[in-house]
This record gives sequence, C-alpha cells and structure tokens, in this order.
Amino acid sequence: MAAAIILINPEPGAYLFSYTVSKITYMKTQNTKPLPANTNAHMAQIVERNIEALLKRKKEEDKHKTTEGRIADVVTRFTGSMAFVYIHLCLFGFWILWNSGVLGFKPFDPSFVVLAMFASVEAIFLSTFVLISQNRMAAQADKRADLDLQVSLLAEHEVTHLIILVRAIAQKMDIREAADPEIDELAKDVQPENVLNTMEQYQEKFKPESPKEA
Repeated sequence: MAAAIILINPEPGAYLFSYTVSKITYMKTQNTKPLPANTNAHMAQIVERNIEALLKRKKEEDKHKTTEGRIADVVTRFTGSMAFVYIHLCLFGFWILWNSGVLGFKPFDPSFVVLAMFASVEAIFLSTFVLISQNRMAAQADKRADLDLQVSLLAEHEVTHLIILVRAIAQKMDIREAADPEIDELAKDVQPENVLNTMEQYQEKFKPESPKEA
C-alpha cells in the first residue's frame, strides 16, 4: 500500500484513490490483532534452524582442520591469554634478578645474551603461528563475504522484480509517475562486474599523486 501511495500524483481522480487506500489501511490497522502463537513459534523455528545450520557448518569445518592448523590455533589462543603474560613475567623477572646478582646466586647469563636469543627465537615461532591462524581466519572471512554478496545480489534481484510489478500496477491505474525514466534504471538487475569496474575507475581517478622528487 505504501508503494502505491508514493506513486500517486495529485491529479483529478488521484485524491479519490488516495482516500480509498488510506481508508482501507486505517480499517486494517483498526482490525490488527497480535500475531497468533503459532506464527511466533514458526518464526522461532526458522531462527533455530538457521542457527543449527551455521553451527553444523562450523563443526564440519573444524573436523576438516589439519593437525598443523589445530596446533596453530591452540598456540595462538594460549599466547593471547593473560596466563601467557604472567608466565613470561615470572620467568623473565626471575632470570633478570638471578643474573643481576640480586638473589645472591652465581649468574649464568650476566650479559643477558641467552635471554635475548631465547626471546628472539620465541618471537619468530609465535609470529609464525599467529600468521597461520590469521590466514585461516582470512579465508573464512572471504567465504562469509562471498555469501553476503550472493545474498545481497539475490535480495537486489527480488527488489527489482517488485519494482517491475509495482510499475505494472501503476501503469494499469494510469499513474503518471509510472513513466518516470529513473524507474527504467531501477528495474534493471545490477551487474556486479560493472560496479567493480566503475569503482576501480574512480579510485584511479581520485588516487592521490605521489610527491615529486626534487
């Protein structure tokens, strides 16, 4: 009803149609009743089904993880916890106090060269594990982005068909706005490759110029 009212132009005969539509909408609003319990239950079932499908897909992806990926996830999860910080704080603090002579023990690394080497090697391995986990997460993010794109294209396709349907109704009722040339563009499906090409062209056009060398 809202779409039909938007297309209405204040011309002779249009006011009568607007009044009729408004009256019908008002009567429906007055007779509106809360949704029955079975409708809410049906919507809850749809939500539960979607959640179960997503969880099932996640479990399947976890099953297909490689051993290296599982190890990388465990290491990354542990290194990103406060327990990892506390362990290193105690270990490095004790190492520094021992080799500084504060505890009265004979230093075994007075120049802290061994400590620096240990920290460097640990940083190399930890950064590698983090990169492995990030690569896998990036691959999952790409899949979700592709899914979002497909859903958006499907929604756009459905909206396009709705526009065509509403326009046909408006033409049947001799509404002037049905001849709006902008609707011709709205009634066409979006071509993703054309949109990407246009975005790239504008990015190249407005790309900041690099400073010239003196």
